[in-house]
Amino acid sequence: MGERGALKHGSPEDRGSADRYYGRPYNPHWEWYSDHGCQRIDSEHMTVEEIAEYNKGYHGETGEKVWSDPEPQIEEY
Repeated sequence: MGERGALKHGSPEDRGSADRYYGRPYNPHWEWYSDHGCQRIDSEHMTVEEIAEYNKGYHGETGEKVWSDPEPQIEEY
């Protein structure tokens, strides 16, 4: 997934990249982590800069999760 290893987990850019990689729809957000857990920050509470970071991650992601195909069904005759 691009350079995700260099991104801070939960950052707007990280979340945008992950959303695109896993085929999720565009939905700006990020996650704030503390000793008390994780809080999701949705777009209505994000700054213009944070949304731009999400966009960078979402539109810059070139990888795509390859979901495994289901087991083939064997027809009995």
